[in-house]
Amino acid sequence: MKDTVAETAQGAGATYGYFGLLTALVYLATPNTYLVDITTAFMMKNQLHASAAQVSMFRLLTAGPIYFAFLFGFARDSWSPLGLRDRGYFILFGLATAAVFLWMALTRLSYPQLFIGLLLVMFVFMFVKAAYQGLIAMVGQERLMSGRLSVLWQVVSSLPVLLGAVASGWMTEHLKPSQSFMVMAAIAAGIGLIGLWKPKAVFAGAYDKPAARHTNFLGDLKRLFRHRAIYPAVLLIFLFQFAPGANTPLQYYLTNHLHASDAVYGDFQAIFAGAFIPVFFLYGWLCKRVSLGKLLFWGTVISVPQMIPLAFIDSAQSALWCAALIGVLGGIIAVAIFDLAIRSCPPGLQGSLMMLVEAANLLSTRGSDVVGSWIYGLSPTHGFLYCVIAITIVYASMLPVLLMVPKSLMATCDGQASPAVEGEIAAKRETA
Repeated sequence: MKDTVAETAQGAGATYGYFGLLTALVYLATPNTYLVDITTAFMMKNQLHASAAQVSMFRLLTAGPIYFAFLFGFARDSWSPLGLRDRGYFILFGLATAAVFLWMALTRLSYPQLFIGLLLVMFVFMFVKAAYQGLIAMVGQERLMSGRLSVLWQVVSSLPVLLGAVASGWMTEHLKPSQSFMVMAAIAAGIGLIGLWKPKAVFAGAYDKPAARHTNFLGDLKRLFRHRAIYPAVLLIFLFQFAPGANTPLQYYLTNHLHASDAVYGDFQAIFAGAFIPVFFLYGWLCKRVSLGKLLFWGTVISVPQMIPLAFIDSAQSALWCAALIGVLGGIIAVAIFDLAIRSCPPGLQGSLMMLVEAANLLSTRGSDVVGSWIYGLSPTHGFLYCVIAITIVYASMLPVLLMVPKSLMATCDGQASPAVEGEIAAKRETA
């Protein structure tokens, strides 16, 4: 018995180690997170002299492939490049992402170059994200670790976000655009290298278990869209990320209205991301003791007033203090939504659902940025306040969505078998 426990603990440690390193590399290279996104936004603002509305529209358009993220997820569930399943995606498309960044480094900076380059990066990197999210969801379901792996995912992904927020401001002020793209190419190449690693704790028999098996093209499509649990998970992430004013308007409010330096916006995002981390660890302790339903409800209640402190910032210093507070308020619901998403995945379609969540995430972020830029421009004096009010109303609308979540799906703590998941697997066996 002791040997079994030791083997389980050792396997869990190896699983955490693998996903920790993979998560760090994926989120450093992800085009829509801070290192790439903030750096290119400042290239547009400083080198290409774009307005707030132009930057937000650029972000919306270059994120185009993510709006069709389901297709990349469905490809991950159906296709095995190089015969290596998820590892084949890391190798093939990690190196392809590096090649696009290298091309951007070797060409002259211009709006067409930046637009085409980021659109290509977004396209090829979507295969990497589909493989990463599908793999972590599949392992989370199979090992009954959806809560703990969601915590690891959110904690480790926060570190590259934190580093990227700080580094992007520094890179903007000290590196040429070509040098910044070279850094990004090197990070993406690291994902290709990690695809060569196949730890037994993660991959041994993982694709042979019932939770990993799919049927056929039409059968999988029907199973996915008839799976009632997917809809509240996707809607919750859309509403949580719909924060008009939290990106481009905040960037311009800090630098133009409060006359802060470009680096302050990066510092704000770094503190904001860092403040989530202690709450994520708290969730990791709570999820083994408290049902997901309670964590979702109270996390949502706490998050409703999350962005209200933004209405009171009047200096760079007060903005940085505010960043810490709003990060803490959003921590529980931020990880609980991904815990729910992992539990909601139909067997064999983890990539498809997780990429629907990814699409909702970025479509909401980019769309709310455009809406927020429009609201911000309505009034030179009160535009940013209007943005904060809009965010609060949207967050309050998450509460009724919780009623749509199947109760059986969120009735258990992490580590306990979910009747909803086991029932889905049993039904799939009968129809196979």
